[in-house]
Amino acid sequence: MRPYVILETAKGLIIADPNLCVACHRCELACTEFNDGKATPRLARIKITRNVMFGPSGTNPIPPTFGVHGNGLVVQDTCRQCPHPVPCANACPQGAIQVDPKTGARVVVKERCIGCHLCEKACPWDMMSFDDEENKASKCFLCNGDPKCVKACPAAAIRYIPWTDRSHEEARRVPHGYLARENAAECSICHR
Repeated sequence: MRPYVILETAKGLIIADPNLCVACHRCELACTEFNDGKATPRLARIKITRNVMFGPSGTNPIPPTFGVHGNGLVVQDTCRQCPHPVPCANACPQGAIQVDPKTGARVVVKERCIGCHLCEKACPWDMMSFDDEENKASKCFLCNGDPKCVKACPAAAIRYIPWTDRSHEEARRVPHGYLARENAAECSICHR
C-alpha cells in the first residue's frame, strides 16, 4: 500500500477577479520568466482564458455556464493549494510534490519528478504545468511567498491573500484516479 500523503495547509493563496482582468497576459509572462527563465505562457502556473464558446459544442474547456456561446469573461485560473487530500501529491508515485517549509505551498521537487503526467491527470482544475523540454511537471509554489504574477498585473486583478479553502469550487474536469483506492479508507481518519 502506498503511503497516504497529508500536507499542512499553505499560508497563502493567489486569487483573481475576472471583472478587473484586461487579458494582457503579463501575469503568465512574469510567472514563466521568474520560474523558468523564459517567456512561455504555456508553462505559466496561472492560466488566462476567455469564456467564449465556438460552435454548438464549443472548444473552450470552461463550462458553458454563461450562455450558449459564453459571455466573453476573462477567467484567470490559479492553483487552489488544496488541503488534503492533495490530488497532485497523492497521484505522484515519486513523492515529488512536497510542502515548501516557508510558504506551505505545494511544490514539485524537480529532481524527483519522472515526467509521468499523473499529477496533471489528478488535478481537477487542470493547474499543473509540464515542460516538454525538461520532461518535468511544475505548479504554482507562490514564488516563495512573493508571487510575481500579482506584482506584474497592471489592473490589480490578482491578489495574494491568506489561505482559504477553494477546493470546493466546481472543478473544470473530472480528475483521473487521484486517490489510490487502497488509501481511500484513510480519509476517514479526518473526515467522518
